[in-house]
Amino acid sequence: MSNSLDRALRERAMKVVPGGMWGHMHAKDLPEGYPQYFARAEGTKLWDVDGNEYLDFMCSWGPIILGHHHPEVDAAAFAQYQRGDAMNGPAEAMVELAELMVELIPHADWAQFEKNGTDATTTAATIARAGTGRRKILVANGAYHGAVPWCSPSLIGVTAEDRAHILTYDYNDIESLRAAVAKADGDLAGIIVSAFKHDYGKDQQLPTVEFATAARAAADDADAALIVDDVRAGFRLSLGGSWERVGVQPDLAAWSKSIANGFPLAAVTGNDRFRAATQSIFTTGSFWCGAMSMAAAVATLSILRRDDAIAHMERMGTLLREGLASLSATYDIPIRQTGPVQMPLMLFDDDADARKGFAFCSAAIKAGVYFHPLHNMFLSAAHTPGDIARALEAAELGFRSVRALTPATA
Repeated sequence: MSNSLDRALRERAMKVVPGGMWGHMHAKDLPEGYPQYFARAEGTKLWDVDGNEYLDFMCSWGPIILGHHHPEVDAAAFAQYQRGDAMNGPAEAMVELAELMVELIPHADWAQFEKNGTDATTTAATIARAGTGRRKILVANGAYHGAVPWCSPSLIGVTAEDRAHILTYDYNDIESLRAAVAKADGDLAGIIVSAFKHDYGKDQQLPTVEFATAARAAADDADAALIVDDVRAGFRLSLGGSWERVGVQPDLAAWSKSIANGFPLAAVTGNDRFRAATQSIFTTGSFWCGAMSMAAAVATLSILRRDDAIAHMERMGTLLREGLASLSATYDIPIRQTGPVQMPLMLFDDDADARKGFAFCSAAIKAGVYFHPLHNMFLSAAHTPGDIARALEAAELGFRSVRALTPATA
């Protein structure tokens, strides 16, 4: 596979961008052969700047839920763009989207819009503090809720004061949660929980009914907000919010990624208890009322409902999971597949340094299939049985590559 243009762009970027790239999309953290720069995308396919084609199982790290460039979504977005996008205030599309989200999401009496997942989680935490008059926010150990000081996974440039009112608990551990509530000592504003435990490089865990029920009770007993961070999983597990699956409704929820099939948008939804608090805080952005993304979101959510897209993603995810399990047995290479099938994660046993995962993915990317060795992946409604079959052909090459590792490197 040629990569001369990608290499040249990396060299140019190093001169004008600190480190050449930043954040979770930095290709330096991926196995050998992964491109940094892309030229186009369509359906379930990506093409890098050198013209290499990939079958995409990252879906732009989650935002693509209907397939790249879904024609109905694009048509709605660009029709709105011709009328106006970033104007002096929102378009009608904002009201339409809020109405649709309130209709779809049982806990939601209202919706407010932002641009990024970090915007949404930070706004939700701010609303919880405004609505309760208290300071402490409970966050699960290892959870990712964004990339600003109060929740960043990195402590570089972060002060102790930025985290002064953050307390931690262990996901799915009721006693740990209760201990954190007690430590808040009457100053608890909110408990933020991920849709499911999806910490980087670790086995995923769906929330237990017992834990979800305990989190709801703990928030109620403390008169605090229960916040579900549905930024990553929202609309892939349930149109009404991921914790519908465990029968628990939050007070507030944060959304982004797949809400508009790749157009930039985020949202906070909440119940009427926190309506006045939401009105009272000051949170804004010059691009937060961009009408193009809101029109795209109305189309995206409508198509997800009309086409029963979640059920399709579950079927495709099940095909992939079963195929990977079969290959694991055939090659006698143990793997762990965890979490919901439409957001798959496959990790190898005895692979603390991820050598097996990197070998697997390096072989797959050479075969034109874009997997990730440590982060959960994503299925879209555009994936077909043929795509899954092609992915499994590449996965077989990946298992062969793992088997070929010497004992010293395995």
